[in-house]
Amino acid sequence: METAIEVDDVSKCFQIYAQPQDRLKQSIFPRLQALFGLEKERYFREFWALQGVGLQVGRGETVGIIGRNGSGKSTLLQIICGTLSPTSGRVNVSGRVAALLELGSGFNPEFTGRENIFLNAMVLGLTREQVEQRFADIVRFADIGDFIEQPIKTYSSGMAVRLAFAVIAHVDAEILVIDEALAVGDAVFTQKCMRFLRRFKERGTILFVSHDVGSIMSLCSHAVWLDQGGVRMAGPAKAVADAYTQYCAQEAIGEAETLQTIPRDGPEPEFSYRHAGDTSIDFFENIVNSDGWSTGVAEIKRVSITRADGRDGVAFQGGERITLSIEAAAYKQVERPIIGFLLKDRLGQALFGHNTFDEKVPSEPLPGGSNVRAEFVFRLPLLPNGDYSITAAFADGDLLDHVQHHWLHDAVLLSVRSTSPRYGLVGIPFESIRMKSHDHDAGSSVSTH
Repeated sequence: METAIEVDDVSKCFQIYAQPQDRLKQSIFPRLQALFGLEKERYFREFWALQGVGLQVGRGETVGIIGRNGSGKSTLLQIICGTLSPTSGRVNVSGRVAALLELGSGFNPEFTGRENIFLNAMVLGLTREQVEQRFADIVRFADIGDFIEQPIKTYSSGMAVRLAFAVIAHVDAEILVIDEALAVGDAVFTQKCMRFLRRFKERGTILFVSHDVGSIMSLCSHAVWLDQGGVRMAGPAKAVADAYTQYCAQEAIGEAETLQTIPRDGPEPEFSYRHAGDTSIDFFENIVNSDGWSTGVAEIKRVSITRADGRDGVAFQGGERITLSIEAAAYKQVERPIIGFLLKDRLGQALFGHNTFDEKVPSEPLPGGSNVRAEFVFRLPLLPNGDYSITAAFADGDLLDHVQHHWLHDAVLLSVRSTSPRYGLVGIPFESIRMKSHDHDAGSSVSTH
């Protein structure tokens, strides 16, 4: 695959000064000390934001970058875009780059939105005539109304991002670099941006930074996890996102518990479809091959799915009432046990889920050596054709403050095959669908179901 972005052993060092006058001292005194043969004194400390980072992005790829604040994500993107120079290493970018980095970057706060559109778009390579031709489309995409004639300094952070994204969406870029800026937009605008990014994926290259692992898994084929200025992990987006999720869970609980990684063991199970009517939803327990983490305090033993009315069957249909059961064992006392699940699509996006926590009915402590079973009764949604999975978890605490003692990715695998169309990520069974036409002259009507 042709390379669009190549980062080769890049490091970046910043000089940190304790007080403003130290910057002046550093610019004068070391030269005088060298002139008189004295040992040079430093008035700053070094901070290495990046150390030996290597990265390759193929043309047409969408790569996500995740990591905690201060891990070097923004610094790396600025070096790739050319707004920062590396202390050492080499960066090669092939193609026109459009970047959405810090809020308001590239804008003059004293200029109006109109003036900044022309300024920003021309910096990104368009001629004035091209900007004039696309101006109406840019304004329509930004959707900020009469504020287009107001100075940028009067804009909210969301409005500034709207305008910046609208510009980069219309400059014929080959590479898009986006740094968490979409987090400040409202839901409608974020969805508009995501639709644009999915269309752009078909023809261009995207480097995307986000704290939202769901967005990373939805948009990106590969991901890079930066930690303390270095690459901690790189690979398929789902694998990197799962590892980062475990890391965040460990950081949240600190040293109270140690999360032990559960590696995936064994081959992927083979699906054997068993159709039931026009829809077949097949479930396969996969705990033996499931990965995740555990503290050793508790363990999920089994996840099973049966019809809520007790009837036998190996395949299910959308709309059926089912019982999802999760059986677990506590090896040590758990004060406030919570058992829950998430149903995810093949990209790892959580579609729905639930847990046993209820503020009105606190759970009883679970003594060590005991077993517990949680049951969730609900109607199966109408899922589009494809493969899905269920993540199961056992925690201690409440919704905001808890420890995940056992977390299993892909504890159950699902395969959906339907001859009927399905719309959206999750559908619901409709009791009736009708369309009536009225003949006002004859007074008759026709209904279709």
